[in-house]
Amino acid sequence: MSGFVSRFTNRIDRKGRVSVPASFRQVLAKDGFDGLYCYPSLDMMAVDAGGNGLLGEIEKRLSRFEPFTEEHDYLSTAFYGLSERLTMDPEGRVGLTPTLVEFAGITEEVTFVGQGYKFQIWEPKRYLEHEAEARKRALALRRPARPDGGTVQ
Repeated sequence: MSGFVSRFTNRIDRKGRVSVPASFRQVLAKDGFDGLYCYPSLDMMAVDAGGNGLLGEIEKRLSRFEPFTEEHDYLSTAFYGLSERLTMDPEGRVGLTPTLVEFAGITEEVTFVGQGYKFQIWEPKRYLEHEAEARKRALALRRPARPDGGTVQ
């Protein structure tokens, strides 16, 4: 697997830095991205993060819209205008900006959650709630639909 997988919870140090999981750093290094590209998630109270793979997915999404259209401008603002590029120190730590910390409700710890081409950074308790909902929805998606509109149990 060449993408971001698994989840890790790490403490924020007294200088406001957090260690990016080693396996995530390896993906970023293979990807050729020096640091992290981050922005407030459009759908969750979390931070979306990644490297060149994430930027490629954003470009694919934006290419569906003509430049100079309202749709393109809104998405460009959400993906680029609200984004931050974080630099990793030699020990693999990043300092999350106050804007990202406030958006995600992060205080003392963060949970990193792999999602293939990107990962998310969560406040741990919020993540556990999201994980429970994600498991519930994934199970419902996996069950085949019955002809009467219900799902097979």
